Amino acid sequence: MSIKKTNAARALDVLGVVYEMATYTVDEEDLSAVHAAKMLGVNAEIVFKTLVARDESGHLLVACIPAECEIDFKALAREAKVKRCELVAVKELSGLTGYMRGGCSPLAMKKRYATFMDSAILNHEKVYVSAGLRGVQLYLSPKALVEACSAHCVPITKG
Repeated sequence: MSIKKTNAARALDVLGVVYEMATYTVDEEDLSAVHAAKMLGVNAEIVFKTLVARDESGHLLVACIPAECEIDFKALAREAKVKRCELVAVKELSGLTGYMRGGCSPLAMKKRYATFMDSAILNHEKVYVSAGLRGVQLYLSPKALVEACSAHCVPITKG
C-alpha cells in the first residue's frame, strides 16, 4: 500500500531531501508522540514531537523535542530572545499551522515561523517527525530536517 504524500513530504521533495514515510494506527485517545513511537516499534528517543508556542508579542515559535521530554519554556524564550512564551490553544493550531493536534509537522506550515529543535536531535542518525497527518511520520536525517526547517538547534527541554 502506498502512502499518500503530505505537504511536508512534498516540501522535502522540492528540497531534494531523502526520507521515508511510515504509518501507524492512530488512537484518538492517545495522540502522543510516545504512543506513535510504540506503534512504530521504535525507541521514543528518535521520535520528535512538534509544539507551537506564542511569545508575549504574539509571534509564533515552533519547537521540536523528543517524544518523552517536556519543553522548557524559559529556555525556548531565551533562545528566541523573547521574555516568555506558552503553548497556543489546541483549537487555534489548525488555523495557524494547517495541522491538527497529533499531526503537526514542523515542515510546510501555512506560514514560516521561527523553529527550534532540541539539540538532542543531532545525537541520532535518523529521526521520526510528523508528516502532517495523524498516523503518518517522516523518517530522515536530523541534519536534513534542521536545514529544511531553517531551525536553530538548542537545548529546550527540561532536565
